[in-house]
Amino acid sequence: MTPAENAQLALLLEVAGTPKPGNVDRQRDFSDLRFEHFLAGAVGAGPGLRAAQAGVPVGEAFEEAVSGMSQQEGGNTQFGALLLLVPLVRAAADGDLTPEGATRVVEDTTVEDAANFYRAFEHADVFVDDPPEDAEELDVRRGSDAIPAVEERGVTLYEVLALGDDEDDVAAEWTGGFERTFWAADRLAELSGSAPASAIGARVYLELLGREPDTLVAKQHGAKTAESVRVRAQEALEGGSEVIEAFADSLVEDGVNPGTTADLTAAGLFVALARGEVSV
Repeated sequence: MTPAENAQLALLLEVAGTPKPGNVDRQRDFSDLRFEHFLAGAVGAGPGLRAAQAGVPVGEAFEEAVSGMSQQEGGNTQFGALLLLVPLVRAAADGDLTPEGATRVVEDTTVEDAANFYRAFEHADVFVDDPPEDAEELDVRRGSDAIPAVEERGVTLYEVLALGDDEDDVAAEWTGGFERTFWAADRLAELSGSAPASAIGARVYLELLGREPDTLVAKQHGAKTAESVRVRAQEALEGGSEVIEAFADSLVEDGVNPGTTADLTAAGLFVALARGEVSV
């Protein structure tokens, strides 16, 4: 498969994994967001992922991927995952799908990439925190209205994400060498063959959740809740399938969604697929 095809497959395998506590999976829907919306989002993202593979600038490819992803009735399904996948697809197409290769891709982003990143927010409703006090003009919730400030300050997409890398795990992947992505890929490779790819994806999702608090949960519900979810994920791993199922149901009932952990899982699945370490 091509890098773009592997990225789409990674999105499909991620949402097909179950149980995936707090997230939509093939056995659990939200009231306004369903399994089928994620399938449609993965299909819609295809042109943008293929653009990244073809060498189109990261920001432009990302906006195209988000625009296509959003053409379903559920809204934002995979914005964060695409922000990870687009530079990873580019690195794979360049023949250097390594932490160093991915880092080179993101560090080479431009002011125009940043502008297209802001345009992408007009396609999907993305939950974000307030910007730092010295960067209010760069609030992503402003969408295209923030582009003049982006251009005036001359900030690249990498620099925009660096503004929030202490509070957002996707941004931290960009500035931290995609550390958790490649950890997940290595863990998936270790588990490969022990169960279907979607099942080991769900397992690694839970392991990621048990290792560090999910930053989306922290933003929406506070740091204490995020840490509680992390502890419960670790306990579920130790308790077995019935405990995991109960944990999954309880998070959905409480409206607690570790969506950033799902994004990391999709990115890890892509790397493992692209390296030939996981197959379907």
